Amino acid sequence: MTPQEIFERVTAKFSGVPDIGLEAKLDNAVDPYIKVSPAHLLDVAKFLRDDDETQFDYLSCLSGLDLKGRFAVVYNLFSMGKKHKLTIRVETAGENPTVQSVESIWKTANWHEREAFDLFGINFSGHSDLRRILMPYDWEGHPLRKDYQVPEFYNGMKVPY
Repeated sequence: MTPQEIFERVTAKFSGVPDIGLEAKLDNAVDPYIKVSPAHLLDVAKFLRDDDETQFDYLSCLSGLDLKGRFAVVYNLFSMGKKHKLTIRVETAGENPTVQSVESIWKTANWHEREAFDLFGINFSGHSDLRRILMPYDWEGHPLRKDYQVPEFYNGMKVPY
């Protein structure tokens, strides 16, 4: 299936859902994507995994983005059986960025979500073990945020930068 056909299928499935926020950037895009509201991410993800025509059984990557004032999470999906791919994008507020966890749908999301939490401070509601994965447990701040200030000292040691 082409990204356009997948978008049409998702749109048909969720046509009566208010505030689903479906948008798509499909033409002339390196990675065509469908944008969905954070409140409906889990429903759309389950549909994309379970639908006989899409069968997105593999979450190859999950990345956080700092968009200055708001955050985004990008999900790169692949179907092993159908051999097609798609990117899902969810945007959330910058004050306390929270997105539903997709760990229950794709187990590989466990570590990806922990990484986005650690480096961007994006919370994933429903995650089974949301804690730091790269930075020390007592590190303050999230190093990939655009407003991050590298501390001069950590536990009494000078931080080289």
